[in-house]
Amino acid sequence: MNRIKKWMRNFMLVVMIATIGLTGLVIFLWGEGGAPRQIDPYAHVKKYEPALRSELAQYGLEQQTDVLVALMYQESQGRGGDPMQASESAGLPPNTIKDPEQSIRQGVRHFHNVYTYGKKKHVDMATIIQAYNMGPGYIDFVAAHGQKHSEELARQYSAIQVQKAPNVYTCGDDQGNFRYPYCYGDFSYTTKILRVESKIKGE
Repeated sequence: MNRIKKWMRNFMLVVMIATIGLTGLVIFLWGEGGAPRQIDPYAHVKKYEPALRSELAQYGLEQQTDVLVALMYQESQGRGGDPMQASESAGLPPNTIKDPEQSIRQGVRHFHNVYTYGKKKHVDMATIIQAYNMGPGYIDFVAAHGQKHSEELARQYSAIQVQKAPNVYTCGDDQGNFRYPYCYGDFSYTTKILRVESKIKGE
């Protein structure tokens, strides 16, 4: 009899703990007011917004903060030691930079360089964003082809770069890769950045 009572006490204890845990989970997910709690998918990059704004201010480009936040999200979702994926723009192998502050400094410096060059060449902002991914050569290409970015122009430029180094830009020999055979850069980069920027701004 005592064994049954002990088993019942343990069972009720387990039920009580499970109920408390489930209640806590519901409150976490839905909030105390009963409305669903919104989990911000951009939280990891938004924490870097002040640092990005401060660094951009060094160049008088703080108005481009939302663009840089979106760039960071596309590059790394705000994770890792090189959240701006800026190592290659500094002439280093990928992910050489291990410090987010250094990554932001180099990423903003790279953005400033393509922004300044893009303005000099009178291309649109979409071209400048794409040049963060494809380099300043893309600005020259667009300047000679109407001065406005399009994914078709990005594909054409990528194809030219692939022809120059076909053994380098292979998409990992994966023909299922959405970029294949345009394996230099990401021809859809600007489209993705503008979409993320719009979501971050709540538009």
